[in-house]
Amino acid sequence: MWTDDPLTVPGVPFPLVPSSPDRWRLGEPTGGISVVAAARTDVFIDPGGDAEPTLDAARLLGVPADGDFQFSARVTVDFAATYDAGVLLLWVDERRWAKLCFEFSPAGEPMVVSVVCRDVADDANAFVVPHRSVWLRVSRIGRAYAYHASVDGRTWQMIRHFALGDEGARARVGFEAQSPVGEGCTVTFDRIRFVAARLAELRDGS
Repeated sequence: MWTDDPLTVPGVPFPLVPSSPDRWRLGEPTGGISVVAAARTDVFIDPGGDAEPTLDAARLLGVPADGDFQFSARVTVDFAATYDAGVLLLWVDERRWAKLCFEFSPAGEPMVVSVVCRDVADDANAFVVPHRSVWLRVSRIGRAYAYHASVDGRTWQMIRHFALGDEGARARVGFEAQSPVGEGCTVTFDRIRFVAARLAELRDGS
């Protein structure tokens, strides 16, 4: 259940509303936020239809101003179980959303993973990260979005370029934490940055 109490997060120029207000903590030593994902929570709609939709993970979302933007954060996850993840999330409604995840793979490796949902979700692995932190970035470019990830916060690798069909309903953007098969995990988001500027090039590492 969503609360009406917004949070002001350093680096984000608009209020963010939590779905689970007791799980989010501001004022991390590095100037970020942390959240404890509840056990067996997720945001996923199985493309094969073999499972009921799961949309109960802790979220912290707000509505950016019109126009292009770049929204990024360093994501650190205390991985404990498969699919534990810290996520940058775009959210239009329960059937239109997209996740850029730092997730624990079935092979026991931290990975960058992306999921785009238009009625049902897909699921795409990107690359393995040799650390417990990674930088993630969401960009809005006209009617489309781009997902990028970086191991150093300087050179960015494109993960996805896609549309959500949200022209008539402005997408919210923010954070999510999940532990679909585990007992929960702690996720920290820091180095949070929001820039109301168009990403000039998708594939040159900038």
